[in-house]
Amino acid sequence: MGIIRRIKKRLPIVGSGSSDRPIQAKAPSRPAPYTAPKPEPEEEVFESPRGDRPAKEWIEEIVKANPIVVFMKGNPQMPQCGFSANASAILRAYEKPLYTVDVLSDPEVREAVKSVSNWPTIPQIYIGGEFMGGSDILQQMQGNGELDEAIGEAFAKAAAAPAE
Repeated sequence: MGIIRRIKKRLPIVGSGSSDRPIQAKAPSRPAPYTAPKPEPEEEVFESPRGDRPAKEWIEEIVKANPIVVFMKGNPQMPQCGFSANASAILRAYEKPLYTVDVLSDPEVREAVKSVSNWPTIPQIYIGGEFMGGSDILQQMQGNGELDEAIGEAFAKAAAAPAE
């Protein structure tokens, strides 16, 4: 008897068909992973920060009530466009409080702010109740020193104004 034949006789080789007992690989039985039932999606109710007031009226109120107001896409921590990011970065460098409005969260405010200022683009910056312009104008004002002066005047005016 040859060596190969003796090995085959003693060791079953998978797939050779020479074994008396077939080898069966058993996969370990695992229970199916638990999947929680998915909750029914709730309807998301959008509430504007302005409530039910008309957008133009609300815009005029916040511009009068705050020394610096920025209508931007997103917020200073997470701006949604480069111009908004640039404008908020310039203003935050002055370390003064900003009132920011995310126009993406309220389409009515987004359109109304354009008609109030007669300016077609966002961001829009108001300092001391006066419309200054957008990001590019803010950058120019910073470069020639006008922005520092405007911010100083706006906060001096706010400090001198009687509390309502």
